[in-house]
Amino acid sequence: MEDELYYNPAYKGSKKYNQWEVKTADATGFGAAADDYMERGIDLNEQLIHNKPATYFMRVRGNAMVDAGIHDGDIVIVDRSVKAVSGKVIIAVLNGEMLIRRMEKTFNKLRLIPETPKLATIEIDPSCDSFEVWGVVTWVIHAP
Repeated sequence: MEDELYYNPAYKGSKKYNQWEVKTADATGFGAAADDYMERGIDLNEQLIHNKPATYFMRVRGNAMVDAGIHDGDIVIVDRSVKAVSGKVIIAVLNGEMLIRRMEKTFNKLRLIPETPKLATIEIDPSCDSFEVWGVVTWVIHAP
């Protein structure tokens, strides 16, 4: 029976490789001295995502957070494992509608604050069953 190839569906990053483990063509002569100090490329998954199973990407529609630097068409990286505390930008679901807002939590009040003067602050009732935090925005990727 022929050998079967099995492919691993999970991305494991590139931290386990260095420049000497990358396969190259056979060459004669001496290598460049600078090759000893060469670093590997930047892997954005390693730099921007800290907890891969709890992280997702989302494209923003609307201008609710324009003063915070999050514009229409930007991509936000959201981590569900980060605790939503006062002052963080969060993704929330309220009455079936997904929102991106800055959370402000005091002793007995929870408010969702937009970063634009065109929208009003949303007061969340503590007994509200239709409110859920879906994660904290950790990075913003601006669309060109």
